Amino acid sequence: MSSDRDDDPTTIRVDQFLAHPPAKVWRALAEPELIAQWLMPGAFRLEVGHRYTMRTLPRPGTNFSGTVEAEVLAFERERMLRIRWVDRQSAGENARAAGQNAGQNAADWTITWTLEPEGRGTRLFLVHEGFDPDDPAQMRARKIMGGGWRGRVMVALEEVLGESGPGL
Repeated sequence: MSSDRDDDPTTIRVDQFLAHPPAKVWRALAEPELIAQWLMPGAFRLEVGHRYTMRTLPRPGTNFSGTVEAEVLAFERERMLRIRWVDRQSAGENARAAGQNAGQNAADWTITWTLEPEGRGTRLFLVHEGFDPDDPAQMRARKIMGGGWRGRVMVALEEVLGESGPGL
């Protein structure tokens, strides 16, 4: 199914084969109405520098508020998509409540999706970087998110890709 090398505590790596062509996988990664079905809703636009917000459930004990401010950093159509995720609410409100400076130990991550054609499908690589190994909350977030990427998120992505009709 998928794998993760745990030798780098700053990074989550997932390697997943999808039995769908790269063009179809790319659409699921780059079209807002499809992203909302397998990840989180947000006003995504495939444009370098575009900023948008996504919301999900907060994760107590990880300093994750559930609100992600994202920015498209780079892309190559049907090959690579790199996005920055920042949890500013966590960095500001939670840090102040804990008596820390806003921004200290805040989630500031880079998510890179890379697609490679493989047979009749696509090898999808995910690299989620920027975890602080000295922050226990970020190490908990890494553990939870690593399981989430490999489990719930990849399953949901497969379900969206498997649907037929006007969406894909």
